Amino acid sequence: MIKVIIVEDNKYIKEGWQTFIDYEKDLCVIASFGSCEDALRSEELKKADIIIMDIGLPGMSGIEGVKAIKAMHTQINIIMATVHDDDDNVFQAIKAGAVGYLMKKVTPDELISAIRDANDGGSPLTPNIARKIIGKMHAPTVPESEQLSERELQILQELATGKSYAAIGKSIFLSVDGVRHHIRSIYRKLQVHSRSEAVTKGIIKKLIDPG
Repeated sequence: MIKVIIVEDNKYIKEGWQTFIDYEKDLCVIASFGSCEDALRSEELKKADIIIMDIGLPGMSGIEGVKAIKAMHTQINIIMATVHDDDDNVFQAIKAGAVGYLMKKVTPDELISAIRDANDGGSPLTPNIARKIIGKMHAPTVPESEQLSERELQILQELATGKSYAAIGKSIFLSVDGVRHHIRSIYRKLQVHSRSEAVTKGIIKKLIDPG
């Protein structure tokens, strides 16, 4: 018996899913919740094989819920079933630990099949979501040297000399606030949090001259 939990704040959708899941001989809904917080407080959570979860929930989002549940119960497979098909939600949900991503307009048969697929080790995806993921994998990666603008590369080189923000601004004719703005952008693009990390990564990636 595949034990299922539903986390969905829409009462009618939740009841509909439970009705046709419970109709199957090999499936059973052991609990349903209107929020991630309620699910996380439940003793039933550790008994689940599959969780079907919405993204747009009151309080904690479904994506944050996936992270929290997977941190506590790594064996549970979570399928997102939502109206959101934008790239950010898709990739954030999968990155958080979801094994599947379905649109709420899936038919009962499609949802049942997805539950069984996820339980057997598969990753059920609706076709448009699968296409997004494949498209992302095929998209050319942009080298970090192309991500940084000419001005940002200039400021990164100045950072390597140990100059203060004021001194950097004076040398390139930019206000201190302007320098700070570009440095924040440099940190974000290089995924670093300090001057030393930015300079080190810049040297490793050959974005700047260490001399």
